[in-house]
Amino acid sequence: MTNKECSRREFLKQVFALSAAAALPTILTENTLQAARPKPRIVPATERVNLACCGIGNRGGEIIRELYKTGEANIVALCDVDMGAPHTQAILKQFPKVPRFQDFREMFDKMGNQIDAVSVGVPDFSHFPITMLAMSLGKHVYVEKPMGRTFNEVELMMRAAKRYKVVTQMGNQGHSEGNYFQFKAWVDAGIIKDVTAITAHMNSPRRWHGWNTGITHFPAGEAIPQTLDWNGWLTTARFHEYNKDYVNGQWRCWYDFGMGALGDWGAHILDTAHQFLKLGLPYEIDPVRIDGHNDFFFPQASTLKFRFAEREHMPAVDVTWYEGQKNLPPVPAGYGVSELDPNIPAPSNGQIYPAQLNPGKIIYSKELTFKGGSHGSLLSIIPEEKAKEMASQLPEVPASSSNHYKNFLLACKGQEESRSPFAVAGPLCQVFNLGVLTQRFNAKLLFDAKKKEITNHPQANKLLKDMPPREGWEEYYKL
Repeated sequence: MTNKECSRREFLKQVFALSAAAALPTILTENTLQAARPKPRIVPATERVNLACCGIGNRGGEIIRELYKTGEANIVALCDVDMGAPHTQAILKQFPKVPRFQDFREMFDKMGNQIDAVSVGVPDFSHFPITMLAMSLGKHVYVEKPMGRTFNEVELMMRAAKRYKVVTQMGNQGHSEGNYFQFKAWVDAGIIKDVTAITAHMNSPRRWHGWNTGITHFPAGEAIPQTLDWNGWLTTARFHEYNKDYVNGQWRCWYDFGMGALGDWGAHILDTAHQFLKLGLPYEIDPVRIDGHNDFFFPQASTLKFRFAEREHMPAVDVTWYEGQKNLPPVPAGYGVSELDPNIPAPSNGQIYPAQLNPGKIIYSKELTFKGGSHGSLLSIIPEEKAKEMASQLPEVPASSSNHYKNFLLACKGQEESRSPFAVAGPLCQVFNLGVLTQRFNAKLLFDAKKKEITNHPQANKLLKDMPPREGWEEYYKL
């Protein structure tokens, strides 16, 4: 980073410290902060986007390869808290000469002036600090879904994206494929209208299925692998002693670290319905079914009902989410076979989907019923006889000009608009944040969307923000 940029970060830290010490929150005036804000670079059409990558193994590695494959990115920095782990080696071998870092803060300090954009492919809970720092430094951000683990984190990320005027993209990659363009075209043409209910289902096995739900404490501490920076892995989260069941995807199982099946798959199943039906935030979330509830990790099965109010001349909608291997939703007459779209990736644990019902959705309107899969899978009208009857009325669906990764990079160059920016993805993720709190407390939650408060459950309302960050990680909530 340049001396000017280093000074900016130090300046902001000093301002925050003075503000806290003097109890003068107004010291952080807009003019004061504006002077310290770098402007994001719009990359010229003839250049590649200089991309720094945080999280280089597992899903993070897949993101890097896809972004690089577009031909629109230079990989200029690699960052991971465990550079010696087996799952990081493929990316390190692919980019052997790229500078390496174990701490994203050090990466920005040393290379900030060489970075245009950042990919964030790390556990759910640590999306927030990396993304906030990147945006505050004027860097465009591609962050894997869900955006953040708590409602407040997502809220702050949306505000920061607007404040710093950076390009953002959440990594629900199907949002640049067929279903995105089809859903929009069908809504515009009045084919999808007057929707009153949606069923969303993800019934594949999850990592925590079969765990003993009688657990009364977190796992015991184990020896930290020599190559792992455990403090860096925890980032803003409350302290836990290292355990193998927290890392390498296992973090998704725990309320303290992950967002469960809803955060993992909801953005691949409900994204287009949420955006094009303008659902916003629900006013009620009801735990219709919770199997194996406990205070530490996600249930064995859940059925959650989200109630959305009327909006812009559209009727109220109930969205019912089903997860769990033996928690299949009812299907309407004429549903047909649940085919598996070859474009849908396998779950992160590699297990095959159950044959009964593959991940997807059923959309009920006053006149028509639609079924669809996950990611970019196209919708179809059911029953088949109705689909044939309406075939001549269906509008032409435009082809995608770019996949999700190229769309982000072209947006960094001012050539396209990102399709899943934080302004679109944020409210969707906040729906999931509320759903996870419903699972965690196994209680119906009433939500005031204007005040952004849970009105009937003080403890759940408190966890919209979760616990204060660990000492030394407070600055990311003030950027």
